[in-house]
Amino acid sequence: MTYQNLIIEKEDGIALMYINRPKALNALNADVLKEMAQAIDVLDDDNEVRVLIITGAGEKSFVAGADIVWMYEMDQPGCRKFSAYGEYVFRKLERMEKPVIAAVNGFALGGGCELAMACDIRLASEVALFGQPEVGLGIIPGFGGTQRLPRLIGEGRAKELTYTANNIKADEAYRIGLVNHVYPADQLMEEAKKLAKKIIKQAPLAVAYSKHAITVGMQCDLDTAMAIESDMFGNSCATEDKSEGMGAFIEKRKPSWKNK
Repeated sequence: MTYQNLIIEKEDGIALMYINRPKALNALNADVLKEMAQAIDVLDDDNEVRVLIITGAGEKSFVAGADIVWMYEMDQPGCRKFSAYGEYVFRKLERMEKPVIAAVNGFALGGGCELAMACDIRLASEVALFGQPEVGLGIIPGFGGTQRLPRLIGEGRAKELTYTANNIKADEAYRIGLVNHVYPADQLMEEAKKLAKKIIKQAPLAVAYSKHAITVGMQCDLDTAMAIESDMFGNSCATEDKSEGMGAFIEKRKPSWKNK
């Protein structure tokens, strides 16, 4: 499939998705979101892909936010529709069976910060900048920021960042738990691929079931979440990979995963 606003590459079980609007600092509009939705479906169904890495094309920006010039003339129903569609696409990303790593290589503001938060793991370069600056434009975060940010960093910090429109550097994002690791800019993609390869070495279905248990469980009360975990544990025990993994452990050899 050909994309106008994305670059998709595949190598050794890893899919790389570059948001490719560098002249607009990779800002999001309806066309980008539509292509992302299509690409997510294609990659989630691709048996050759085990992990997805999302980053921004160019050196300056991961995603600088939604396209403000494009949004300026949008009326209330149009803004509501745009927000709902962005939330739908990012939720689709969050619900992918395969792990998704955000490699944040520059500006991750507004919709860019929200995109990173919809990924499973966030890695940042030392020059990355995070923030939800929407209130300074007379709007609020509209792609899940008011919901994912407090779940990741706590309600108080999330409210402060959102109400003040402050941006934070990568080291502060790491300190408050918004990102997992920070690397020099020229090492970011190499480190993202290293992490992806570590995940690829594990049982594919077990990783997928773990993702489901964590992602869905975080939206539930503890008792419901525990029941989801038990279901996923039972599902994992019904796979050939369970027999292979435990057999390899007993026989002191590396497992050969069947993905079934």
